[in-house]
Amino acid sequence: MTILLAGCLVTFAQAEPRHALTVYDEAPRYPATFQHFDYVNPDAPKGGSLRRSAMEIGQFDHVLPYIDQGTGVSEVDGWLYAPLAVRSFDEPYTVYGLIARRMERGPDDAWLRFEIDPRATFADGKPVRAEDVRFTYELLLSKGSLKFRTQFAEVAAVVIEGPRTVRFDFKQPHGRTLALDLATLPVLPEHDWQQRDFATGAGFGKPLGSGPYRIGKIDNGRSITFERDPHWWANDLPVNRGRYNFERMRIEFFGDTEVARQVLRGGGFDYNREFSATAYTLGYNGAQLDDGRLQRAHLGPAKPQVAQGFVFNLDQPMFKDRRTRQALAMLWDFEWSNRQMMRGMYIRQQSIFANTPLAARALPDAQELKLLEPLRGRVPDEVFTQVFTAPVTDASGIVRQQQLQALALLKAAGWQPLGDRLVNAEGQPFEFTFLNGQAGLERMLLPWKRNLAQIGVSLNIRNVDSAQYVNRLMARDYDMIVTGYPVTLSPGSELFNYFGSAAANDPGSNNLMVLKDPAVDSLLAGLVQADSQASMRRYAHALDRVMQWNYYWIPNYYPPGSSTVWWNRFGRPKVQAAYDEGLDSWWEVSPTALTNEQMAKRLKASP
Repeated sequence: MTILLAGCLVTFAQAEPRHALTVYDEAPRYPATFQHFDYVNPDAPKGGSLRRSAMEIGQFDHVLPYIDQGTGVSEVDGWLYAPLAVRSFDEPYTVYGLIARRMERGPDDAWLRFEIDPRATFADGKPVRAEDVRFTYELLLSKGSLKFRTQFAEVAAVVIEGPRTVRFDFKQPHGRTLALDLATLPVLPEHDWQQRDFATGAGFGKPLGSGPYRIGKIDNGRSITFERDPHWWANDLPVNRGRYNFERMRIEFFGDTEVARQVLRGGGFDYNREFSATAYTLGYNGAQLDDGRLQRAHLGPAKPQVAQGFVFNLDQPMFKDRRTRQALAMLWDFEWSNRQMMRGMYIRQQSIFANTPLAARALPDAQELKLLEPLRGRVPDEVFTQVFTAPVTDASGIVRQQQLQALALLKAAGWQPLGDRLVNAEGQPFEFTFLNGQAGLERMLLPWKRNLAQIGVSLNIRNVDSAQYVNRLMARDYDMIVTGYPVTLSPGSELFNYFGSAAANDPGSNNLMVLKDPAVDSLLAGLVQADSQASMRRYAHALDRVMQWNYYWIPNYYPPGSSTVWWNRFGRPKVQAAYDEGLDSWWEVSPTALTNEQMAKRLKASP
């Protein structure tokens, strides 16, 4: 193909159009002739409703989830707006065409072409055009979240080749996940957004969609209802068969997770993702759970879990010394908390790539050492010779041995006892504040506060409302917080947003450690530019080691799947999605909750 590009005739070699993309050109699980994903029921009935709690805490102040200000509605992405291609949930990062009928990668990964399905239309019946794809991309980069500018920094140009064909040209080098990240872009209608203000996230308006649902009723800030579009052009595509079965989906927003929990128990909604280990294990006990009307399970057992931990603000002088951070980490007693508060159910976090093969759990091999050797002297020596393990106690609650070790580390870092407190060379006491915007977290902090106080370190806990919490995060106005980092099997340039120096002080970024480490930046670049699965894993292991041994955070724990509670009135596919809760493949069986016995009879009677 020869086209005019920047005033010159350029010839592009023809690549084979594909129905799916994988990170390193591995064969996808599903061939071009597949009829549906394995983890759905293709004959699931349509109709009924499901009400769930929002993933966000606090009220929403606009609809779109694509901007950094305030709180949007995450379900808009996928329900209201369909992507060019959709991820599958039973294999590593792989996408299958939805709005894009075919996708082509250029030689040496120089470009990516999308051919839009001629049947694709928006909810008003107007066709989806290549111009809409370019419009969406440019809108997200110019007015959307910082993550889009970071994620797509290596895109050189967006070229319209025809009414339904658009090509993304790449800079060199770039990450192998970039093509798949672009493929998951939602498509917004240009003609609708000419009348709306994207910078305000559409407020409480009802934008025109391209996906399986339309926006119905909005109770400003409190709830939003999505109504299934029975005429959606893509209802019968293989990637959608057996999905989006509910006629109505309502999202309820709560400012307090305990309130949400009690409303669920009272029947106010159907489905809750539980992020409190204590609440999951103890907060739902009773007759309804015993007879099965209320269900509790860990879904998506192979799903990479969020890497949650207590994060140091590394801009604070008291946390500059690695020995100080290590000492504080030694006194957070996970084993006691897990036994006393969480019935031993949770797994200690060890890695920023929790529950995946990317976690560094063995000594570096010869090839990984080649990546690490240029960093010698800039990373801890243990990176080369030891396997990291988070500090371990005997779960008795007595941590005297760990306290003595922590005191030795703090003394080496310049902290000395003065009365019953530790002070630095200027006589300032060791005191820091944990900024908390999450109800129930104090139970996990108070034992740590006690352990620290016994060696002369003062931990203060400051509880704030969700609005103040968000504002202080953006201003980096805190000593320590709890946060989580999304984990995938094929990480890419999004890691710069979480750990890259350039994002450290950007109020829209998620680098909440305020991490500025050239060694980390170097490994991030290598990981993103890796040209094979094996190379990517080596960089991931190296990056993980550097993060572990620097004690940039105090890793918490993760469950053996997504902690989920729901009323027993839904059908679920026999094969469960390995990497997702699979909620969009459920369907209504009964308008009211059933006991286990009643549900078994109802499903047995179903055709």
